[in-house]
Amino acid sequence: MPAKTPPQRPAPSRPPSAPSRELQAFPNPAPQRDYVIRFDVPEFTCLCPLTGQPDFAHFRIEIVPDRFCVETKSLKQYFWSYRNEGAFHEKVTNTIVDDLVAAIAPRFIRIHADWFVRGGIRTFVSVEQRKRGWKPQPAVDLSAFPT
Repeated sequence: MPAKTPPQRPAPSRPPSAPSRELQAFPNPAPQRDYVIRFDVPEFTCLCPLTGQPDFAHFRIEIVPDRFCVETKSLKQYFWSYRNEGAFHEKVTNTIVDDLVAAIAPRFIRIHADWFVRGGIRTFVSVEQRKRGWKPQPAVDLSAFPT
């Protein structure tokens, strides 16, 4: 007797999420103060524009929001949108800053991109931008106080 084929789950009519270059924003819940939002993106991939081989990077993003914050799922889909695109490391890193600035106009943004070794060379690209006139508050040194 032949084995029965197990029932197959129907494929969804559309994937639950997909790559997108649209960055969504929401109102900053505490615009009265400076605070830092940090994102860690350890699995970025794109393609080398010269060879078509995959390039991998670890992005660290720091944002001091102004009126808006970036929505995390849209940021994930945004990074995912680079997966099949050929791009130079410096261009990608600067474009990401430009797109985040266009979407949320932060007081300050810094991105560190750690591009994994390719051809024996590891590349680090750091980009930052601050809103005109914005200055961070002075740092508070708590080490002088007994614990």
